[in-house]
Amino acid sequence: MTVKNWQDAPYNRWSFLHLREVIPTHRIPRSPVPGRAWEVTDRSAELEAVKVQRLEKGAGTVGEVLADTFTDAVVVVHDGRIVMEQYRGLMRPDTSHLLMSVSKSLVGCVTGNLVQEGRLEVEKTVDDYVPEIAGSGYSGARVRDLLDMRTGAKFSEAYKDPKAEVRVMERHMGWRPGLDEAPLGAYAYLRTLRSEGPHGGDFTYRSADTDVLGWVCERAAGDRMAHLIARYLWTPMGAEWDADVTCDCVGTAIHDGGVSAVIRDLARFGQLLLDDGRCGDRSVVPADWLRAARSLDPDIRAAFAASDNEPFLPGGWYRNQFWFTPGPSGTVQLCLGIHGQMVLVDRETATVAVKYSTWPDPQNPAFLIDTIRAFTALGRHLSGLGGEAPRPGSSGAAVHPKNPGSETGQD
Repeated sequence: MTVKNWQDAPYNRWSFLHLREVIPTHRIPRSPVPGRAWEVTDRSAELEAVKVQRLEKGAGTVGEVLADTFTDAVVVVHDGRIVMEQYRGLMRPDTSHLLMSVSKSLVGCVTGNLVQEGRLEVEKTVDDYVPEIAGSGYSGARVRDLLDMRTGAKFSEAYKDPKAEVRVMERHMGWRPGLDEAPLGAYAYLRTLRSEGPHGGDFTYRSADTDVLGWVCERAAGDRMAHLIARYLWTPMGAEWDADVTCDCVGTAIHDGGVSAVIRDLARFGQLLLDDGRCGDRSVVPADWLRAARSLDPDIRAAFAASDNEPFLPGGWYRNQFWFTPGPSGTVQLCLGIHGQMVLVDRETATVAVKYSTWPDPQNPAFLIDTIRAFTALGRHLSGLGGEAPRPGSSGAAVHPKNPGSETGQD
């Protein structure tokens, strides 16, 4: 296993659990006062038997979905209590796992805190915080455009194309070798990106948007991202374990997908989202920030409907670095990462589900949709609603997979 192949199967089954041994990282320290201990009621046998209508394989069970989708670990929380917790392969309860683009949602929450404190304004431009961005494809973009991935920067997220910007950026940030020249580092590379259209247009998934957003946050706060995540999330929510985030050749954090964390701590983050940003009697993420993200905005919805992601999450939208989709019981909030990383928050059934995976391929529409269906079915079952109840226009409805131009489970 090397830097060249660590993202590829079967090596990713080891590397996603040991990334700090492959790539330099910054530590995100755990809380000095751990949060409330989880109450655990193991209902795994019962929950694995819950029925699910899978996209390609038809009728099945939650257990079959977990087995078929290269699950490394899963935690399901209902009404604040862990009801399913499983570790497979090399995973253990204290094992960190790469989050991939679930990291983006952490950065989005850091942004919300900086906005609340008055350090950051979403209607200001990137240039206001990072003057060096002038002349690039990000010049003139608002912070709001970064949050909702509606910039006009030219950036392809085609993972199987080695010439796509997402893969070139990885080489500059140290995730892959193969450059003819010395690596620039993430920020210097972002300055080379050009424009392909106006800002504020249709939703287009660009990991680079989050990297620029992280840069803006660091400038606004005068601190680096590992410290910001610790200050605004990890410490106040009572994380039990250190997390970490990879950094490039000049020590810059990789905001778009570099965080690794223990799954129980990520479940704490999911519970935080369910509880309107509160941990006990303490506000950790501004409730208004989360509420605005999950509120259906016609402009945001139209931007998503015009994108290649609509067939996968019909009726959905993307805001503040979160995905949303209509589910069988109501709107479902998602944090997604390629190779199968997921946090699902189902407010209507008071359910949080977290899954770590090592899919062989970065994207797999059937794995994604089957997992969403499995978790929403669990929420309905746990709430006494009778398991899955597909309806037209929801994530339980039929979806026809195709090869997307932008991903629905990101790097």
